[in-house]
Amino acid sequence: MSGKRPSGRPANQDASAALKTVALRLVRELGYDKVSVSAIIEQAGVARQTLYNRWNTKADLVLEAVFEQTNTYAAEPSWDGAEDCRTLLEDFLIRIFEHLRIDGDTLRALIAASQQDAKFHRSFHANFVLPREQMITALLHRAQDRGELSPGRNVEVLSTLIHGAFWYRLLSRGVLDAGFAKEIVAETFA
Repeated sequence: MSGKRPSGRPANQDASAALKTVALRLVRELGYDKVSVSAIIEQAGVARQTLYNRWNTKADLVLEAVFEQTNTYAAEPSWDGAEDCRTLLEDFLIRIFEHLRIDGDTLRALIAASQQDAKFHRSFHANFVLPREQMITALLHRAQDRGELSPGRNVEVLSTLIHGAFWYRLLSRGVLDAGFAKEIVAETFA
């Protein structure tokens, strides 16, 4: 995700894991703006160059750490066919909202950082925003294919509306809970 391809010997995966763990812990405890690269490398027990061999910026490091956490909370819905798409979408949104209760402040800080740095913005969008958008769009297409969603509905617009609703609530510090997930799903499948 970092885009760096260091030459020479392979990167020590323990150092990468330590950097991500420490960065995410510090950002959660202190807030993104109060965490320095120096504090991260000191607590991870690595050299500054070790961090910069893997990530261009603190934002890139934190994004990768959050991305990995998000994949444990909000992995792509299972397509085993046992559940209807309405249930899959509701469960997916509830898991995302649970994750945002933990990392909402971190994501708001990353969104702010992405507005200041065009290169990071591209990375944030490509590696974090777009994959989730694609998951929901694929789920909605599947719902249409299975007859659960009207074929006349514009799936891309629905996906944008779903994301817009929760990004807006995230940025305005509104309530993101199971009730809101159910409301989004009810409107989507109305």
